[in-house]
Amino acid sequence: MIRILITLLLITTTHVLIEAQVLGTSRLFDYIHTPASARANALSGSVIAIQDDDILQGFNNPALLNSRQDREVGLSHSFIFAGIHNGAVNFGLHLDSMDISIHGGVQYIDYGTFELTDQFGNVNGEFGASEVALVLGGSKQIADRITVGVNTRLLTASYESYSALGLALDAGILYSNPDNTFAIGAVLKNFGVTLSNFAGQKEKPRHDVQIGITKRLAHLPFRINVTLHQLQQWNLTYDDPNNVQTDFLGNTEEDSQLSVTLHNIMSHILLGGEFMFGSNDQFRLRAGYNHLRNRQLSVGTFRNLTGFSLGVGFNIKRFKLDYGVAHYHSQGASNQISIRFNPFTYHKV
Repeated sequence: MIRILITLLLITTTHVLIEAQVLGTSRLFDYIHTPASARANALSGSVIAIQDDDILQGFNNPALLNSRQDREVGLSHSFIFAGIHNGAVNFGLHLDSMDISIHGGVQYIDYGTFELTDQFGNVNGEFGASEVALVLGGSKQIADRITVGVNTRLLTASYESYSALGLALDAGILYSNPDNTFAIGAVLKNFGVTLSNFAGQKEKPRHDVQIGITKRLAHLPFRINVTLHQLQQWNLTYDDPNNVQTDFLGNTEEDSQLSVTLHNIMSHILLGGEFMFGSNDQFRLRAGYNHLRNRQLSVGTFRNLTGFSLGVGFNIKRFKLDYGVAHYHSQGASNQISIRFNPFTYHKV
């Protein structure tokens, strides 16, 4: 396990040196980095180390696929702002003969409809804009405590009469103890290439290197989840010309180097917690905090819930329902609903 983690850290360091990514980029296919489930939405955006019966987890880290997700269907839909919707559909299957778990699904985002105008502002109709990814992946347990997995994605985008196509790959690994109360996961997400786009340029989709840790407490029905993200880029700070503070004499005040460094470290950390109640954890309360979102989307010094997220989960007979809300700014939040079920059995074992 130590050798694997060292290898991942070396890969991360290499990408820091050779390719800096700019957050807020206008690159294609960035919707892949939005939460694929209400559970992930409530736990600050990404969960890559919790391995259970949640088939939607396969979008976050393919190493989380396992036999408990056999023949399970997962549906998720998010209502964002201004008529924008995104979501996912997934189906899992465990192949006993090869002892591997596979899944196939779709991730999508619909940006709504827009007015089609000419250069003079005349309205000539409407057009739509959307992006869709077809996902196929699998995992295999290669040791008592280690599982590896891979996702492949066919990425498509359509804006009015323009289209784009790309290919991407996720590679994940998970280490978990026998009772699944502690786990460490890592994923290299959305590494790929744009085959064609609107301008004829083959730019790379934005990727993300993540390491996550989860721990279920022994004497409290609570599980903490910590994910380190954007590890391929150390510096996540940026200069905001609208966020200039002055003292009572009108002199500009700048943050200290220590403050900038601490904010940058926190911007790499996604925090989440999950309370679990009842037999088989039938009811769950969730909360999360995304410091990078808070720093980038908060309005000046105005206090609000930007970066915070909340959610609940219910197991109702053979249906599992989840709801998550993530606050992006003072006037808007992402509300996401997920449902999971096994259509082939009435009682999932």
